[in-house]
Amino acid sequence: MNPRLASLGLVLLLTSGCAHQAATSEAPPAPLAVDTASADAETVADAAAPQPEAGMTGTDASASTAAATPDASAADPAQAAALDPAQTPTQAEHDFATLYGNGFAGQDYDPVADPTLPAPVVAPQSYDPWEKYNRQVHRFNNAVDRRVAKPLARTYVKVVPRPVRLGVSNFFNNLGQPVSALNALLQGKPKQAGLSLGRFLMNSTLGLAGVFDPATAAKIPNRSEDFGQTLGTWGWKRSRYVELPLFGPRTVRDTLGMLGDAPLSPTRRVGDDATRIGLQGLQLVDLRTQLMATDSLREGAADDYALVRDAWLQRRQYQIHGDRANGDTAELPDYLQELEDEPTVPVNAMPGLPGTP
Repeated sequence: MNPRLASLGLVLLLTSGCAHQAATSEAPPAPLAVDTASADAETVADAAAPQPEAGMTGTDASASTAAATPDASAADPAQAAALDPAQTPTQAEHDFATLYGNGFAGQDYDPVADPTLPAPVVAPQSYDPWEKYNRQVHRFNNAVDRRVAKPLARTYVKVVPRPVRLGVSNFFNNLGQPVSALNALLQGKPKQAGLSLGRFLMNSTLGLAGVFDPATAAKIPNRSEDFGQTLGTWGWKRSRYVELPLFGPRTVRDTLGMLGDAPLSPTRRVGDDATRIGLQGLQLVDLRTQLMATDSLREGAADDYALVRDAWLQRRQYQIHGDRANGDTAELPDYLQELEDEPTVPVNAMPGLPGTP
């Protein structure tokens, strides 16, 4: 054989082998058989599952996915309570339910809606449609009290001994007993009217014109009544509040009552003008002295006008409708009981610059 022909045949054989190997490696792989139903279900589940937010760590992403996964036990509350011991009522809750019979504590029991509890206390609203005017008069009265009445009262306390001041208070208090007796009779309290008249007679005789008070030692109660209280007892229960210049807190009802009592005041029957004016001035100073104990109640008050108004109306309401015949002051606040325990303080006196009845 020709050596050149043998070499050419060998080259052709090697070339055809390489071409066949290259064609086999570049051919696409044969398709695999796949269950299309299972693939579609997995695709829908993956799309419905919440994807972790960007920036979450692996632990946070797992927790978020677990929280979004529905719990099969949540559909059954009994099963959920059985799985969670914290939902099971404790012995203390069972005892609470046994006592009150209205569910477990913190779940069904509502103490606010408990019908066995007493009704809440509702403070009465002050009837003050003239508040704007009353506040102006209140500022005027405070100015007069600060510059005139209070300095006179302090000087009176420093100069006059206490036994003498007590005798002056007893004297003016005794002068008001006939008016109290008449108003008690008008209110349908004959027993109280008799006691007031008895106090007047005893103190006017044994007490030397009322300077001393033997009636108190004789256990005769001191109950002061006026025509304003009489009008309230007769049915005028609600009256608008008004503050009068130089006379202090009042209501329209008590203003008319003050006018009704004025002609019966013994000091107004004094013929000599100088003596009458002197007695009335001394009575005002004595009254302001007794009210000095209430000044501490007004110190630091956010609204002095509202404090005086509400305290005066509350005390006045008790004086008209309270059970004073039995001396029961338990329903009064402490700061009003202190005034109620002072027999010489007129029934319409409160902080400010009130006038005489």
